[in-house]
Amino acid sequence: MWHQLELAYVGIEVPDPASLTPFLRDIIGLVPGEPAPLAGSLTWRNDDKAQRVVLQPGPANDAVYVGFEVTSETAFEAVAARLEAAGYPVEEASAELTADRRVGRLASTTAPWGVRMEMVEDLEKASHPYSSPLMAGGFLTDGVGFGHVVFATMAFDESHHFATEGLGLEQSDWLEMEIAEGIELEVRFYHCNERHHTLALAKAPFELPQKLHHIMFEANDRDDVGAAFDRAWHSDLPIPNGLGRHDNDGMFSFYAASPAGFLVEVGHGAKLVTERWAENRRYDRMSVWGHQALRAPAA
Repeated sequence: MWHQLELAYVGIEVPDPASLTPFLRDIIGLVPGEPAPLAGSLTWRNDDKAQRVVLQPGPANDAVYVGFEVTSETAFEAVAARLEAAGYPVEEASAELTADRRVGRLASTTAPWGVRMEMVEDLEKASHPYSSPLMAGGFLTDGVGFGHVVFATMAFDESHHFATEGLGLEQSDWLEMEIAEGIELEVRFYHCNERHHTLALAKAPFELPQKLHHIMFEANDRDDVGAAFDRAWHSDLPIPNGLGRHDNDGMFSFYAASPAGFLVEVGHGAKLVTERWAENRRYDRMSVWGHQALRAPAA
């Protein structure tokens, strides 16, 4: 099951997609993707693919679908069969939806945390290469997908089953730590290629307003992370976690809160997993250093 999947795109429903433009363009360094077919929608990208983040108008204020690119037709059939065998019905998409996603083939199922998971082949390329003066070194996406996504869910055990027995991801490691007196945080991290984790799942103690906790974009150049942090610092954006280095994947990063509430992590230098990964173990701290809360949302 090694390297059958890469993170292709995430679809997020927000009341006003245009309200995220200054954040994604001027702080994170994404560039506009190809035009979206749905009126009012906007697409963004961090590489040469047509779209990596799709913002569509609606009340959910949350992720509504996630796309995984399957590396071959054989792998596509294997992933679909594995999902069905694990108890997650898979439905082939219509020609219209497939075209809207700018892919060659699409089938989907629903994850236990309530977000549609789409398996796709043949992501369309953008009409011109990615280029942004804010991210001169570009982002790490080749062979590992556009980044990672993290969801919080009360259906934690079932979601773990979906990720491993359905999608076929492998657990990289897990985090267990006390974040406040009597409150434990548990997060499990999953890989499907060399990226340390493409998906992570956090155990929610109660139903949260948003399932999507954060999206991560990994810069090729460490200095681009610092420059993005400077841009965030000089804005009025909440910065829940300043610069720091994670313990489990070693990533140097920071987190900024988007106007829609979900977070974006910009990082560099995460460790790569190997096919014979032997470091699936428990961690008891989020970071080696840093990642301190710097600026909270306005009351």
